Amino acid sequence: MPTSRSGLGFLGAAFLAGRRLRVRRPAIRIPGRIAALPTRPLRAIILAVAGLLALDGLLFRTGLYTSILEPDSSTGVFELILRREQQAQPWYGPNLVVTLGDSRFAYYPRVANEQKATTGFAFRHAGVAGTDARAWYYMLRDLDPARAGYRAIVIGVDDYDDEDGAYDIGDDLATLHYVAARLRFSDVIPFALSFENPTARWQAFRGSLLKGIVFQRDILAFLTHPAKRLADIALDAGGFEEWTYGFVDTDRNVVGLKIDWTNFTATVPPGNEELRDQMDRFVLYHPKPQTGKRAAFRRKWFGQLLDRYRGTPTKVVFVRLPRGPIPRPENLVQKKSSSIREFAARPGVLLADEHAFDCLETPELFKDAFHLNNAGCARLSVLLAQEVGKLLR
Repeated sequence: MPTSRSGLGFLGAAFLAGRRLRVRRPAIRIPGRIAALPTRPLRAIILAVAGLLALDGLLFRTGLYTSILEPDSSTGVFELILRREQQAQPWYGPNLVVTLGDSRFAYYPRVANEQKATTGFAFRHAGVAGTDARAWYYMLRDLDPARAGYRAIVIGVDDYDDEDGAYDIGDDLATLHYVAARLRFSDVIPFALSFENPTARWQAFRGSLLKGIVFQRDILAFLTHPAKRLADIALDAGGFEEWTYGFVDTDRNVVGLKIDWTNFTATVPPGNEELRDQMDRFVLYHPKPQTGKRAAFRRKWFGQLLDRYRGTPTKVVFVRLPRGPIPRPENLVQKKSSSIREFAARPGVLLADEHAFDCLETPELFKDAFHLNNAGCARLSVLLAQEVGKLLR
């Protein structure tokens, strides 16, 4: 009898067919298993993402890496100032005033504190050069989490009116690099959505979600020169408070500066190319279309800051800072709104006299187009203490 499959005959063929049928009967359930197979790579992707978030969180959300940040980096300076002010809070008692602003808010807290006998208040400065209202919100949230550390928050602005200038501060990604260490998981979406430009919004989203993206250059620099980094950190840890509290600015001035606002031209002192560059880039610009973006930015971020202190004894005071050695004329543009004045209608919000520091707007008291020199800082310190003390008494 032939044994080949072709010679099995009817019974053999039926037997094999039955075996094949029996083998294939479970195939009714196989599609279910096959459909489940794609969940394996999906599960692997989910686990990989979770692992990445966990590692990123371990390194950058626990203080593990932020303790070795480059002190001179944007994030490093922000963190140094935050820690300095956290440590200083217990030194001054209940009548402590903290000031917030960018580099234009140049004054000496030590000089302001010399007026305490007459004003009754002590001053500390938590401002960071290059920052804006968005960064100040995150600074203050972690500096004063219980909303009870200060008698008043003083915020320095360049104008009470809302003028859209040469660039849109709402899409300035520099803020991400200042506040990266302060951003929580709950901040990721609202922080990203606070940017209007799609590219800026995406970069803010990924940088606040995975902080390693923001810190990658800092990590590379640390790995290249770890000993130098640790030495710099130790140096700052031992002297940052003393250096900054005792800081004395330059006596340089910009005497000789003249501006023709009709033709938007300037005459600068001979050899001062830095001043000429500042004037050309940031001062002598023709009025820009008034879109309302600056007002919206202020209402959002100052609004959130004010909301934190709603119903607390802490006052929020706005002051208009000295604008420059020769300020831009008020009539160059028709400003559509004044968000700062709107805030004054809220309980607990105070506005300093808009012209309290106009006397400082002279070339003798500025070292460049925006920043006061040593004499200017000293005079602002006294005037600030007196003005704030008058408002709070």
